[in-house]
Amino acid sequence: MRRYSQIMIAIHWLTAVLVLIAWFTAVSGRHVRTEPSYVHFTVGLAVLLLVVPRLIARWLGAAPDVEYPQNGWLNLAARVGHAVLYLFLIALPLSGWYAASRLGVPVSFFGIALPSLAVPVQGAPGEIADLHETGGTLILWLAGLHAVIAIWHQFVLRDGTLQRMNPLSDCD
Repeated sequence: MRRYSQIMIAIHWLTAVLVLIAWFTAVSGRHVRTEPSYVHFTVGLAVLLLVVPRLIARWLGAAPDVEYPQNGWLNLAARVGHAVLYLFLIALPLSGWYAASRLGVPVSFFGIALPSLAVPVQGAPGEIADLHETGGTLILWLAGLHAVIAIWHQFVLRDGTLQRMNPLSDCD
C-alpha cells in the first residue's frame, strides 16, 4: 500500500476543514455565556468523532509504509508530531465541552443534548477554558507546520509524500 485509503484521505481533509471552521467560529470571553457558538460546539465534537476511526484505522495498519525512510531522528519527530496532533484533536473538543459546561452553556451535537461535564460556575470557567483557547491557536500552528513539512518532503526530498494523502492521486 503506497497511499492512504479514500476514506482515510476524506477523514483527514474533513478534519482539517472542521478544525479551521471551529477556529473561525470560536467565541471567547464573556460572550460565550450570552452568545454561544453552537456551530463551534458541533464542529468541535465532529472533530472528536472523526479522530476515533482515524486512530482505529492507524492501529489496524491503515497507514502506508514510508517509501523513503529518513534517519531515526526524523522518523521519531514524525511520530511525535502526529501523536501531538492527535492529542490536540482529542483534548480540544473535550476541554471545550468541559469549559462550556462550567459556563452553564448547554452543549448539543446536531440537536442531541449532551450531558454536562462539570458543575456551572458564576465566574470564570477556569484554567481548562484558558488552555482550550490557547490550544485552538496552537493546533493551527501545528497543522501549518505539518503542511510545510509535507511540502518540504514533496518538493525538496521529492519522496512523493503529498501523493499519499492526495484525494485526486492515482498512485496505488
